Amino acid sequence: MGTCSENRKSVPELFGSAVFNDDVMMERLPKDVYKSLRKTIDEGKDLDLTVANAVASAMKDWAVELGATHFTHWFQPLNGITAEKHDSFISPTSDGRVIMQFSGKELIKGEPDASSFPSGGLRATFEARGYTAWDPTSYAFVKGDSLYIPTAFCSYSGEVLDKKTPLLRSMEALSAQAVRILRLFGDGKTQQVVTTVGPEQEYFLIDKELYQQRPDLMFTGRTLFGASAPKGQELEDHYYGAIKPRVAEFMRDLDRELWKLGVLAKTKHNEVAPAQHELAPIFTTTNIACDHNQLTMEVMKNVADRHGLVCLLHEKPFEGVNGSGKHNNWSLSTDGGKNLLDPGKRPWENWPFLLILAAVVKGVDEYQDLLRISVASAGNDHRLGANEAPPAIISMFLGDELTAVLEAIEAGRPYACGKEKKLETGVRVLPDFSMDNTDRNRTSPFAFTGNKFEFRSLGSALSIACPNIMLNTIAAEELSQFASELETMDGPLPQCAEALVRRTIKEHKRIIFNGDGYSEAWIKEAERRGLLNLPTTVDALPRYLDQKNVALFTRHKIYTEAEMEARYETIMEEYVKTLRIESLTMLRMVRQDVIPAVSGYVTELAQGVAARRSVIASLPCTAESSLIASLSGLLDQAFAQAGDLEALLGAPQACSRNILTAGVHFRDQVIPAMEALRASVDQMERSASGACWPYPGYAELMFRI
Repeated sequence: MGTCSENRKSVPELFGSAVFNDDVMMERLPKDVYKSLRKTIDEGKDLDLTVANAVASAMKDWAVELGATHFTHWFQPLNGITAEKHDSFISPTSDGRVIMQFSGKELIKGEPDASSFPSGGLRATFEARGYTAWDPTSYAFVKGDSLYIPTAFCSYSGEVLDKKTPLLRSMEALSAQAVRILRLFGDGKTQQVVTTVGPEQEYFLIDKELYQQRPDLMFTGRTLFGASAPKGQELEDHYYGAIKPRVAEFMRDLDRELWKLGVLAKTKHNEVAPAQHELAPIFTTTNIACDHNQLTMEVMKNVADRHGLVCLLHEKPFEGVNGSGKHNNWSLSTDGGKNLLDPGKRPWENWPFLLILAAVVKGVDEYQDLLRISVASAGNDHRLGANEAPPAIISMFLGDELTAVLEAIEAGRPYACGKEKKLETGVRVLPDFSMDNTDRNRTSPFAFTGNKFEFRSLGSALSIACPNIMLNTIAAEELSQFASELETMDGPLPQCAEALVRRTIKEHKRIIFNGDGYSEAWIKEAERRGLLNLPTTVDALPRYLDQKNVALFTRHKIYTEAEMEARYETIMEEYVKTLRIESLTMLRMVRQDVIPAVSGYVTELAQGVAARRSVIASLPCTAESSLIASLSGLLDQAFAQAGDLEALLGAPQACSRNILTAGVHFRDQVIPAMEALRASVDQMERSASGACWPYPGYAELMFRI
């Protein structure tokens, strides 16, 4: 939980104290080395090995001072989590002793085994060689006894096997096209446009002792069985409620651990469901935000463990209450610090903003499928559209003012600016204040929220890399088209921009929806508009390899076609494996725990009835007899359903080498069988004695902290 000296440090002293950041580099590197490294970071210049050696030596000395004895290349393979292999700094000397050494070559390149990570068929089992390459744009840090070096990961033959490399490519692609737009408006200074992200992270905390009594939580991260507690979230008393002392202590330690690692943890509060909470950081560059979010999820689990808690990041750990998402707040800024998604006080005259806005509208409409695919997983399928998260139908919320501005442009008429709204509290001691120009819409998958877009469809456990690769590449494509068209148009630029925005809105306004995304009426309206409704991963994922999508990513050099096929295989395979693990866990729990426990309880009831009737034969024993009949019927039903589920797992379709065939089988056959089995077991839990039930229930899991 941190040393006493660390706990005495002020937040400014603590923040970034375990990070080899710019201040540390300025202090420890020779000036010429520092300047050369900054050129690599800022301009993408090649890094000279001499410079790398100097950086490595300084980095090692700094890390050793913080207690590090090892270093690791820290990377993000296709399984969505992080990977690391640790090597010590020790090097033998001729007299049998050791010294601590770290070379530029070791800093720049590592060689983990590439055969056991998901590759979607890009690598065979015997093809083991892979490479990690230092990403100098994301600072190294010390955690535990190791220096962590953020890296990219690729195969021996050059295929991308990670999430960082395509993310960096997408950022460069978007920057190039956004700069083209700015040049048209006379901006000759901006050299780079960066995407920035602030991912809000939702999670559950439960008692570790209870967690260890639930095989489903340990193997799958969610409760595969569980009757609802008498109280859930219906009173809405947990959201923003007072934080319990044990949780507050966890949050305090979590903040300090994250601050040491340079993570900009800002906001913490209780979420809607019992035992659910949220952490939100300040925006930072997308690549760093992605690294930091991976760190945040890991540190959450470690800190929770020290407090006798378990942090659950599954998208739907408890049936009947809200699951956990991750809101991806995405924006664009110049290297001079200007937010390009800030409408300004007169957005109807801000043509660079309106062009970028129109490009995003066009991109979201044309690539609805990619945005849905970017958040696809077996776990997230439980959330999307479940009246707690945005629907699976992708749409955009722009708010009243921006919608009115675009409608005026479409109609070719001046925008009638509304008056500033004031909120009058009606209480003299409370201040009146200016209101935002529009409300927020929590049911929208992709909502404009003042100076950014909030992509709300992400699941809690998801790496934010894939959604941001999609967003960056889509925006790069549309800005490229806009720039090419404007560069060849005759006439004053504002008029040309207005004509382009007008046409874009006319062609793509169907994607804009400011209403209730949870309503049945919206599903029908979306269908009328021709929007895609892709409720499950299996519905969405095959569209990834549509020609337009392959052309998009290959044109901007984000992926090769083979790399896209590999990602399709990897995601679909993970979907199938996840459901197989859940099914096998259900079978184990039912056969080894539930049926024996309930059968034993029924036997006790029957013995009790027999004992009473041996004394008074005419006793009705109605309650016991009714329970015996009901539970016996449920036992037989669950036993048969378990057999049906097992048969489905062994069906040829479930084991098909065609991953789509297997995915369809699990969606259409296995999931309904799992749901049927769950219904029987949950009914048994409601009827049987609490003393006989083999697992802690929802009331204990969500309320005992």
